[in-house]
Order: sequence, then structure tokens, then C-alpha cells
Amino acid sequence: MSSFAAPKGVPEYTPPDSAAFACVRDTLVAAASRAGYGLLELPVFEDTGLYARGVGESTDVVSKEMYTFADRGERSVTLRPEGTAGVVRSVIEHGLDRVGLPVKVYYAGPFFRYERPQAGRYRQLQQVGVEAIGVDDPALDAEVIAVADEGYRALGLTDFRLELTSLGDADCRPAYRELLQEFLAGLPLDDATRARAQLNPLRVLDDKRPEVRALMADAPLLLHHLSPAAAEHHAAVLAHLDDLGVKYVENPRMVRGLDYYTKTTFEFVHDGLGAQSGIGGGGRYDGLMETLGGQPLSGVGFGIGVDRTLLACRAEGVTPWSDARVEVFGVPLGDAAKRRLVVLAGELRRAGVRVDLAYGGRGLKGAMKSADRSGARYALVLGDRDLDAGTVGVKDLASGEQRSVALDAVVGELVVLLGG
Repeated sequence: MSSFAAPKGVPEYTPPDSAAFACVRDTLVAAASRAGYGLLELPVFEDTGLYARGVGESTDVVSKEMYTFADRGERSVTLRPEGTAGVVRSVIEHGLDRVGLPVKVYYAGPFFRYERPQAGRYRQLQQVGVEAIGVDDPALDAEVIAVADEGYRALGLTDFRLELTSLGDADCRPAYRELLQEFLAGLPLDDATRARAQLNPLRVLDDKRPEVRALMADAPLLLHHLSPAAAEHHAAVLAHLDDLGVKYVENPRMVRGLDYYTKTTFEFVHDGLGAQSGIGGGGRYDGLMETLGGQPLSGVGFGIGVDRTLLACRAEGVTPWSDARVEVFGVPLGDAAKRRLVVLAGELRRAGVRVDLAYGGRGLKGAMKSADRSGARYALVLGDRDLDAGTVGVKDLASGEQRSVALDAVVGELVVLLGG
């Protein structure tokens, strides 16, 4: 036994299960790509100040969950806990907002939060995200939401719901904040909750403790105190979603875990996951780009949890992936046959077919077991007699039928059989 293990709270995806993870990630990415979002490959760590300023000091992410350390140059750096701040930093740094708006990008990869590990809550979490920056258009909010919805549906998921609200704008938030703080001042809150309320009173709306929820039952809700512009924006987003056939539920008590959201804010929830029911979410962020030193441009985006979406697929029993590593498996019987099959495998791969071989001089029985385990649809069985005759045995691994095919014709035949 190795004395080493993966860090606590970090899921690993090994073959054949990793095929499911890759399918979920790639399906979500494909939905973004079809809507014109281009890949932005972000650094895995950034200057700590980017997250402190961009995500918000009062958030749990910044105050409790970041992996922050001094590098060898004594600079404070942080493993990325989320994607949006890094995307906005990159857009500003590379002047992407000076070429044409909106800037539409997607990203995919690991993010890091020091949380208590449990099912669906990991210290290294995988996300696919999109950001559309530079145009404050309700139709763009609806597009971003529809891209996420489309990604989930492309996987075959149906038991999720979209919850959304508006967190208002600079014209209504300060007055609402005062109203909420006034309401909170009259409640018997504990010291820690009162301190959080001073930093960001909205966070108390999202408190999960039953005693706090009971106290907050009559709290004023921002959705009922929107400025005319924010109310108009929200109504337009809902109209576009209705036109697109994207179903939603309004949840005026929704509070996202990051401070930069304004106006449209949403979350996709899957009840098959227990306590960690969120599988993705996002919203519009009006002030973030200016906060980070860029133009005063608005943006809208989402982050989808790949790990949690995979758990949702398993909860619903949908499996849009194949565990098969390859489509064809070569079984050589002898050295001369192996040399020929190595060449044949190369030709098949160039034709777009996934191929593996039995290496190490195993006998027929062991090699056929490997062929079955690989998930291949066909085995190519080649011995000295076949070589002399210029043929190869093509075995259908589902039916067990085997027939001889000319060596110089087998690549074309397999491509046809596999639907290429």
C-alpha cells in the first residue's frame, strides 16, 4: 500500500468513471461554444488582492475558505476560489473590451475552497463558467441562463429547477439596505450574525438556521423595492425566458455567496442531491469591472459545478456517456502479427477510430479479456495464418461473431461499421 493519498476533500476521477466526468464537462462546454463563447484559459492562482477586492471581504469565500499563501518572492497569492474575478482581470489586462462588445468567454477547470468536505462539497471543485461582459441587455442575461439550461438538458437532466430574482441596482440597493438594517436592528440576533449583518445585511436573508429563518419571515424583500430601471430589466429578462421556453421560479430570498452580483441573480437547484442542492448559478455584476480598475462595464455569467452536475446525473439515473475506452481492440498472436497490428492501429487512429492493443505477449484468452474490459465493439484477431492469407479476423464483441476481412480493406470497413 502507498503511504500517500489524495488530499482530503479532493475527488479524483479515474477510468472508467472519468468518462462520465469528461462527458458532463464537455457537454456543458459545448452548450457555451454553440452560443459563441470562446475559451479563456485562466491562471490557477492570482494575487490575493484580486479576490479580496473583487469577491468581497464579507463573503465566506474570502473570510474563511481561500487557499492563500506566500510564494518564494513573499507575494501573497491565492488558489482561485471562483472564476469571474479572474476573467474580469484578464479582460482588462488584455484589452479584450476594446475590440468589440460583449466579450463572450467560457472557462473550465479546478477551483479551490477550504470547506468541510461532504458529498457535493469539495476542496477542489470543477467548474464550467461563462461570462458576457460589456453590454447591459436583459436578452444577454436570458441567453446566459438558457446556455446553462441547455447544457443540463443536453445531458438528459430534467429534475432541476431554475430559481431567480433581482438584487437591484445602485439606485435602490442603498435605500433597501437601510430598510433591512432597520428591520434587523429590532431582532434578537446573536453577536456573530449581527456582525455579518453590519458587513452585508443581505446575507442574513439566506441564513439556514430555523430560529433565524423564523425571525426573518417578515423581512422586507429587495424584489419588492426595485428601482424603476431594475424592475424593467427584471421584467424583460423574465419575458425573454418565457419566449425561450426556459421555466423558472422566482425566489426573492435568494442570496448568492459572492458580493458582486446586481440585478439578475439565479441558481439551478437539484433536489436529488440533499443539502448541497445547487448545481450552478450566477448573475449580473454591474460594478465589478470598475472595482478592479477597468471601464465601468456590466457583465453577466454563471459557474456550473461539474462534480455536482455529475451527481445529479447519477441521482436521476441518466448516463449520456460511454465507459468504453476504445472502439477497436487488437489481439496479435505472435511477433509478426503484432508488428502488422501496430501499423493497422495507427491507420485506424488517423481515420478517427479509437484503438488499443494487447501488449506484453499475452495469450488469446488473456487478450480477449482485455478486449472485453476496454469496452471495444470489435476485436481484430491476427495470427501467422491470417498474415499469410492477407486477412484479419474481425470479431463483434457483442454477438461473438467473427469473420475474415482483407487486411488492406479492414480500415475502411471498420470506419463504416462504426458509423464514421
